[in-house]
Amino acid sequence: MPSTPAKAKLSARAQESYLRAKRERPSIGLFNEKKAEPTLDEAREELAQSISRLAHNLLADRFGPLVGTITETTITASLKEFEEHLRKAKGDVNLVLTEFSERIFKK
Repeated sequence: MPSTPAKAKLSARAQESYLRAKRERPSIGLFNEKKAEPTLDEAREELAQSISRLAHNLLADRFGPLVGTITETTITASLKEFEEHLRKAKGDVNLVLTEFSERIFKK
């Protein structure tokens, strides 16, 4: 157990830190403002960058240093294509579900 002077010193330091934190204002935007939601393009680019970094770390020794760069452009293009197919498939799924529900629940 710490001695009484050490305890007092620790207590004084803790109290000083508490009072300093209380009187200082938090950084602007830290608590007051909400961070803007990323757009779909930004999210796609961030995902592509993350995957390309992973591919670079895993495959650069075997396939060369350009693996990450090539992978990033390929992933971005693939994600755009996937989103387009998903948009088209959404219409098809809506049509099929509507048809099934009309057959099951006849009016």
